[in-house]
Amino acid sequence: MSLRVLVADDQGIVRAGFVAVIDAEADMTVVGEAADGAEAVRLAEELAPDVVLMDVRMPGLDGIAATRIITGRPEAPRVLVLTTFDLDAYVFDTLRAGASGFLLKDMEPGELLDGIRVVAAGESVLAPSATRRLIGHYASRPGAGLPGSDVPRELSSLTSRERGVLPLMASGLTNAEIAEHLGITVGTVKSHINALLRKLDLRDRVQATIFAYDLGLVHPNPPH
Repeated sequence: MSLRVLVADDQGIVRAGFVAVIDAEADMTVVGEAADGAEAVRLAEELAPDVVLMDVRMPGLDGIAATRIITGRPEAPRVLVLTTFDLDAYVFDTLRAGASGFLLKDMEPGELLDGIRVVAAGESVLAPSATRRLIGHYASRPGAGLPGSDVPRELSSLTSRERGVLPLMASGLTNAEIAEHLGITVGTVKSHINALLRKLDLRDRVQATIFAYDLGLVHPNPPH
C-alpha cells in the first residue's frame, strides 16, 4: 500500500520537483498539492494523506498555523516541515504546533524520501545541521546547559539513566552514538527512550527535544 503524500508549498516549481521525486517511488504517491496553508488544511481533511510536506512561509495562512490545525484533528496525518537555514525560528514554532520533524530544502532526494518513510512509520526526523543551530540558540540563553545535582520537578518520574539519555537525544545524537557514549546497547537506548516518552507523555523525539530545550538540558557541545 502506497504512502499518500500531500505537498504544500507556494512555489510551483518547488512543488513540481517534490512531486516528481515522490511519484517516482513505488511505495508512495502524491495525492494533492497546496499553494498555501488554507488549501493545505482543506486538502488534508479531504484527501486523508499519510504525510503532509509543509513549507513554512506561505501567503495567507502560513505553515505554522496550518500545521497546528491539521495535527489538532482526529487521526491527523504526520507533518514534515521543509525549510531553509534562515527559518529555524519558524521551524521551532512549527514543531511546537505538532510537526513530526523538519528537513532542509537543500537535501538530497533520498533524504526527502527517507524522511517521509520515517515520519509515516510514526517516528520523527530532524535535520542535524538545523538541530545544531537550535542548540546554539538555546545554549546562548542565560542558565542553559546540562542540569546540575538538582533534578527538575518535570524529570522526577525518570530514572537516572533516562535523565542521562534525554539531553543526548535532544542534542541530535543517534541511538548508536548514545549507546557508544553511555557504554550500553542500542536496544537498551531504545528502551530508555520509549520509557521516557511514555513517562513524560511525549509523542516522539521531536517533542522530547523541545521539552529538553525548554528545561535548558541541552549542552552546546554534546559529547560524541
